[in-house]
Amino acid sequence: MKQTILVTGGTGFIGSHTTVELQQAGYDVVIVDNLSNSKIEVLDGIEKITGIRPAFEKVDLRDYDATEQVFKKYPQISGIIHFAASKAVGESVQKPLLYYRNNIVSLINLLDLMPKYDVKGIIFSSSCTVYGQPKPENLPVTETAPHQKATSPYGNTKEINEQIIYDYIHSGANIKSIILRYFNPIGAHPSALIGELPNGVPNNLIPFVTQTAIGVREQLTIFGNDYDTPDGTCIRDYIYVVDLAKAHVAAMTRVLDTDNDKLEYFNIGTGNGNSTLEIVETFQKATGVKLNWKYGPRREGDIEKIWGNVDYANKVLGWKADTPLEDVLASAWKWQLKLREDGIM
Repeated sequence: MKQTILVTGGTGFIGSHTTVELQQAGYDVVIVDNLSNSKIEVLDGIEKITGIRPAFEKVDLRDYDATEQVFKKYPQISGIIHFAASKAVGESVQKPLLYYRNNIVSLINLLDLMPKYDVKGIIFSSSCTVYGQPKPENLPVTETAPHQKATSPYGNTKEINEQIIYDYIHSGANIKSIILRYFNPIGAHPSALIGELPNGVPNNLIPFVTQTAIGVREQLTIFGNDYDTPDGTCIRDYIYVVDLAKAHVAAMTRVLDTDNDKLEYFNIGTGNGNSTLEIVETFQKATGVKLNWKYGPRREGDIEKIWGNVDYANKVLGWKADTPLEDVLASAWKWQLKLREDGIM
């Protein structure tokens, strides 16, 4: 019998790509999303790719009773992948209570309901932000690197949620969890049927790049060119969203079908760092499109440089991110062109 996975935030960027990979790996999927930062039409894209329309429930996970109704309606759910969260670093600095309420209460409600409805495991969507700004001797960061103080309320919610999962399992709760700390997801499905479509002004680099390239945004600003990096701009580990989605499938298989530790942590990235300027230049090379960009002042909450050591995930999960950066950026541009073709943007 097919196992059923609840994907929270499943119409979002990473959630939609993960739903596709889960379906293609033979899982049934139930999506829960409140559509605060995504659109219902994403389901059409998923269905066109896989031939299967996932079940969908519009639910705000902060609402305990509404969340419980999902488990009553789909008693066969055996695992959860929890993406649903507010995720903009800058906005979290401006609206900290929104982030703490949204990101923490939703997880607590899910954890509380899991044993009651015999849900075996949860994959938690964490982030490299839990490492803060690593000391130079800790780059690339491993899963055992010390956690620095979070540089934003968003980062702090990930740290707090990791601790909540740890404490809950340590208390004897009969669930398993894998925490995936991922780096910077970018790109779009090769079909260009799903991709990153934030509401309003993008907070992530790549949508701003593609929207500037197509003329939706007048100019791209690179925040800060005086960092202690080779070209003065911030360095990140940019991972292709499809590669990232496949890591979730590997993690879910491990949680549900193998007898391992009740709680495990994995870095999910490429193991390489690229600067913001390198991304801009590689995008131009991959697409042949010239970008209008400028340097601006540093942005509060931004980390100077971070990239991951992903050897543990490569070895234990049998997973690797190996899509070339030029191909990833070309996929983001193909998605942007499809949005224009469809009259969306």
